[in-house]
Amino acid sequence: MAEYSGMLTKAVEKQRTFVNRVYGWMCIGLLVTGLTAMYIVSNESLIKSIFRNSPLVLGLILAELGLVIVLSAAINKMSASLATTLFVVYAALSGVTLSVVFLLYTAGSIAMTFYVTAGTFGILAVYGSVTKTDLTSVGNLCFMLLVGLIIASFVNFFLRSSALYWVSTYLGIFIFVGLTAYDAQKIKGMSLAADQADDETLQKGAIIGALALYLDFINLFLLLLRLFGRRR
Repeated sequence: MAEYSGMLTKAVEKQRTFVNRVYGWMCIGLLVTGLTAMYIVSNESLIKSIFRNSPLVLGLILAELGLVIVLSAAINKMSASLATTLFVVYAALSGVTLSVVFLLYTAGSIAMTFYVTAGTFGILAVYGSVTKTDLTSVGNLCFMLLVGLIIASFVNFFLRSSALYWVSTYLGIFIFVGLTAYDAQKIKGMSLAADQADDETLQKGAIIGALALYLDFINLFLLLLRLFGRRR
């Protein structure tokens, strides 16, 4: 009986460690993004050389997209150290492209929006972790709506419709609210198998989980910034 109790305690501890690792890497990713963005925006010559070079900006965006695809589709075929490195590189690239936010909005409104996003994200993550309701259908709906949002955003790049802009903003917030809760629940489900996995597998699982939460946070932040951000 004592041996079984010890094994159960060890399994629970491993599950908790996995979840902490996921959120820890998500926070590291956000920190890398923020520090990179602040460094870029503090160097006037550097930011001009980047954003006045359209092919370079396009290349950075394509590189970000490529890294997300590689990490999502091929993480099981790579080592945990490579997956971790690619995640950090992706976060840094995001910091470069997102540095433009500091040029468009006031520092105060960016800080306020970050706090609002962090609070909203925290509530949704807790809800997703503790609710007994299966959020799979919510996640599937949000993924389908996300495809529609991407198409609408692409079309509006040419139409420049303010109505479509605001519809996509509110729809996007709804989508990433749902995805945050869904991903948090999925990570909790992943943690239940943590006691059967080796450290290499756990690290790769933590990175893919951190990437999902990182994307939820960043997109929610950018959409809320449309509402709360004050332009310079």
